Amino acid sequence: MKAIEFNEYGGPDVLHIVDVEPPQAGPGEVRIRVRAAGVNASDWKRREGQYRAFEDVHFPAGLGVEGAGIVDEVGPGVTDVTIGDMVFGFGENTMAEQAVLTHWAKKPDNLSFEVAAGLPVVSDTATRALDQVGVVEGQTLLVSGAAGGVGSAIVQLAHLRGIIVIGTASAAKHDYLRELGAVPTTYGEGLEERVRALMPDGVDAAIDVAGSGIIPELIRIVGDPAHVLSVADFSAEEYGAKFSHGPPVDPARLFAEMAELCSVGSFTLHIDRTFPLDRAKEAQELSQSGSVTGKLVVCVD
Repeated sequence: MKAIEFNEYGGPDVLHIVDVEPPQAGPGEVRIRVRAAGVNASDWKRREGQYRAFEDVHFPAGLGVEGAGIVDEVGPGVTDVTIGDMVFGFGENTMAEQAVLTHWAKKPDNLSFEVAAGLPVVSDTATRALDQVGVVEGQTLLVSGAAGGVGSAIVQLAHLRGIIVIGTASAAKHDYLRELGAVPTTYGEGLEERVRALMPDGVDAAIDVAGSGIIPELIRIVGDPAHVLSVADFSAEEYGAKFSHGPPVDPARLFAEMAELCSVGSFTLHIDRTFPLDRAKEAQELSQSGSVTGKLVVCVD
């Protein structure tokens, strides 16, 4: 089968499409014939070696942690799916023609493989961040970097919880944020003043998605580092703020709930662009540029 691999840390040029033996589903796992795989910031951060201090990478290494496809092998102990079922979830090396999933849910018929493949990471990250930052119905949340995949998910899930959301993004993306239910503003110099003008009574919490070194400013806006959280800036805890990371809690249940929200139109995952497997390098370059609205997806079949 064809798969994306890299043999050393580095830029996008270290990625190659290779022929390898298909993986086998172990106990509690399923293997899928991949139809689509989500692109995430963690992919290029892992490729660059940013995680080497706390994560072992053995070369040659694959790419991709989420995907959607059709089950073609069921591991021992798995009873909730059979060969031929359409599923999506967390997995290993999902940017390949076949991949093993460790956590999954069935894909509704009215949900595309592309959208399903992009749901796991944003669903888990957004839900965990909202649970950890300490913001509740009727309060106000500032989301820095609100137009990307995770930011878009945080905005929508917060809106569903009755939370008022201010989202930062470039001016060209403000209509998009309004459609998601956020009050938009631009990022950069003068953010404190702009937020104060929009919310004179203050902001109760803030979530940093972009990882752009904005934690001290978010703390000044909120007034309490305990209610500031980042999903991207490892230095957040140095300022007394929170840094959110896994492992996921009951992801299969969460995936099923998110699929239902998508099916009934209560949650939308915007797919910015799709790429074929042999252009995964381009997908990572675009992801790393920080200019994506919603999600990027690699289509395998």
